[in-house]
Amino acid sequence: MKIIDRRSFIIGIKSTNLSNNEKKFLKNFKPWGVILFSRNIKSLKQTRKLTSNIRKIFQDKNYPILLDQEGGRVNRLGKFFNADSLTSKYFGDLFEKDQYKFHNYYKIFINKTSDLLKKIGVNINTYPVLDLRITNSSNVIGDRSFSNKVDVVNKVGDFSIKSFHGNNIGTVIKHIPGHGLAKVDSHKLTPAVNAKLNYLKKNDFSVFSNKKSLLAMTAHIVYTDIDKLNTATHSTKVIRLIRKNIRFNNIIISDDISMKSLKYSIKENALKAFNAGCNLVMHCNGNYKEMLIVAKNSPLVNDFINKKTSQLYKILS
Repeated sequence: MKIIDRRSFIIGIKSTNLSNNEKKFLKNFKPWGVILFSRNIKSLKQTRKLTSNIRKIFQDKNYPILLDQEGGRVNRLGKFFNADSLTSKYFGDLFEKDQYKFHNYYKIFINKTSDLLKKIGVNINTYPVLDLRITNSSNVIGDRSFSNKVDVVNKVGDFSIKSFHGNNIGTVIKHIPGHGLAKVDSHKLTPAVNAKLNYLKKNDFSVFSNKKSLLAMTAHIVYTDIDKLNTATHSTKVIRLIRKNIRFNNIIISDDISMKSLKYSIKENALKAFNAGCNLVMHCNGNYKEMLIVAKNSPLVNDFINKKTSQLYKILS
C-alpha cells in the first residue's frame, strides 16, 4: 500500500476519544502513526472504538497505532493485565536459569500481550528494550532491561521480536544505540555517556546489531566520544554509526521530542532530528499547539519510509 500522502511523524492524542480538532488534524496532516498512552485507555471497548475511529480517517486497516507495553513499570494495559512482576529482568534471569521455562513463560506473556493489543486495535509495541542494565546508572532503565550481559539481551531480544512478529504485532527496539550507561533520566535531563567508542561498539551498541525489527527508537543521550554537542537523536555522526556500524537499515524513530533532554524548541527539536537522519519524529504529550508545529515541520514520507512501511504491513496483516 502506498502511503505517500502521509507525513513523517508520530503523534499522541489527549484523551479517550478524538476531539474535533484532532479529527481535523489527522485528516489534514496525516501523520505516519499515532501512539497511545494510559490516558487514552479507559476500557477495552472504548479503546477499540478510539483506534477504529483513527483508522476510519485513513481507511487503512493496518494504520500504525503504537503503545509502550513492556510489563513491569511500563504497563499501559494495567487495567486489564497485572504484569507488575513480569519485568524484562524477570525474563532475562529466567533465560539464564531455565531455558525450557523461559521459552514457555515468555511465549505465554507475549501471546497474552499480543492478544490484548489486538483487542484494543494496537498493532505496534514499542518493545523490546535492548539497553544493557548497568550498575550505578539511572534507574530509568533498571529492570526494564533483560540483563547486563550482551549475549542474554541479544538472544532474548531476538526471541521477543520473532514472537511478536509471529503474532502480527510490529516491534520498536529501543533506545538505540544504548541507554544503559546514562546516569540521569532523559525525560528530565540530558545524559552524557563518556565511554570510549570501542567499548560502546563491543557492549551497548552491539545488542542492536542484526535485529529483525523494522523500527528502532533513538536515545536522547550525548555520546561524548562520538559527538560532544548533540544527543543521538540530533547527531548526524551517531545516526551514521547506527546505519554503518550497528547496521540497522530500517526505520529510525526519534524518542519523544518533548522530553527535557532535548534543549531546543519543539520546531528545532523536530528539524534537528530530521536533519540528523531520523526517519520519523515522535511527539507524545497531546499538546495541540505543539502538534501543529511538528506537523508543519515534518516532510511527506519518502520512498525509503514507504518501502519499509510496506514491509511492516506484511507483518501486521
